[in-house]
Amino acid sequence: MSNRSLILLSGGLDSTVAAYLYRQSAPIALALTFDYGQRAALREIQAAQKICNQLECEHKIIKMTLPEPRLAGALVNPELDLPALESSHLDSHEHIVKSARAVWVPNRNGIMINWAAFIAEAQGIGKIIVGFNIEEAATFPDNSRQFVEAINQSLYFSTANHVEVVSPTLGMSKTEIVQEGMKLGVPFRELWSCYEGGAKSCGNCESCLRYFRAMANNT
Repeated sequence: MSNRSLILLSGGLDSTVAAYLYRQSAPIALALTFDYGQRAALREIQAAQKICNQLECEHKIIKMTLPEPRLAGALVNPELDLPALESSHLDSHEHIVKSARAVWVPNRNGIMINWAAFIAEAQGIGKIIVGFNIEEAATFPDNSRQFVEAINQSLYFSTANHVEVVSPTLGMSKTEIVQEGMKLGVPFRELWSCYEGGAKSCGNCESCLRYFRAMANNT
């Protein structure tokens, strides 16, 4: 298998720290940022480009048109309200399950990884780097270790060069991810970890609250 790698880079906390962790042992040839019509697409693309400039990594934007965007949840459908949470809700299984269901995009990570696998095989790249974490795996099963193991079994048969998904952050909490990022000099001010795409982070979505809590835990 080739030692060359690409990364799925959203410009947020997890994928950025995953990139910084992985590049300690091997360079990253390419970063892919997906625009699937999500609210924060432009902000994510801008953040990812800044990170790629820091990493001296080629950056490609993949425009992905969902077949039924109106059925893809509040992350994509502007007619639906994003769930607004409070910090205390992050420890409530009921609240985070409801939040996850509201923003769920069917098979999003599966589609993006398989799209990336096509590019990887075509370019002789052996590894796809992703930034998953143990917190969100509790309600987003496509962030879990089981998902990575399952999709790697699939990719072994669906790619001639046996492309493999690797997540350096897989077993970490958000707090631990921030801690690693601080050690590695990650430019946190350049990141975008909000479901919304406004001039500044909304501060109320689950992604914002997890990021803010993780940062506070490291101060």
